[in-house]
Amino acid sequence: MRVTLRSVAHTRSGDKGNTSNIAVIAYEPQFYPHIKRALTVPAMRAIYNEQAVRGDITRYEVDGLGVLNFVLDGALGGGVSRSLAIDNYGKALASAVLRLQLEVPDDLAPLLRGPQPTKEGSGCSKT
Repeated sequence: MRVTLRSVAHTRSGDKGNTSNIAVIAYEPQFYPHIKRALTVPAMRAIYNEQAVRGDITRYEVDGLGVLNFVLDGALGGGVSRSLAIDNYGKALASAVLRLQLEVPDDLAPLLRGPQPTKEGSGCSKT
């Protein structure tokens, strides 16, 4: 089934100077391999166009904790206090990644968090 990253993980972020750090943490260990497969550097690059992240994106895998950590260089327009792009700080960048869509096996449905689309695609139901 196709779900949003928000259903299987949460994020934490930080920013320092012109660099943002985003950790994506799986809610359950069963979700981590699917997150790891879907959330690649090219996928992150697609989420944050060249306007938002102008430098390198580096992914670190913390398999034992079910965490992917991304360092985004050139992400803050010179730093939060220098940037005119007020929304491009770590929390906004971390929130944006949660819209990513990924595939997870149907049998993991009971572990999903938050509202989910119904089978008919109309409305949402809480699982």
